[in-house]
Amino acid sequence: MITLDLTDCKYLGELHQRIKKAFDFPDFYGENWDAFWDLLWSECDADKVVILGEHTMPKEFDWHLEKMHEVLYDFKNDCAKDGERFEFEIIS
Repeated sequence: MITLDLTDCKYLGELHQRIKKAFDFPDFYGENWDAFWDLLWSECDADKVVILGEHTMPKEFDWHLEKMHEVLYDFKNDCAKDGERFEFEIIS
């Protein structure tokens, strides 16, 4: 299980640094949603991601949070098609 704590995250770069650290992504992580998707497939072997603290983030992050949820949701669906289990939970 991976825990992504976004409590009091204030900057987009910080959001991606927290993702990089939580998912243990390599240094070449491109810090964008396409790179997040690519590395989910190649570098993530967790079957669950728990996201904490979204409610503490500024409203300006809403689009990025929606995009992150979309990527995780699509990843979950693609894993299911391949017979693999993956889920994510948002705890705010």
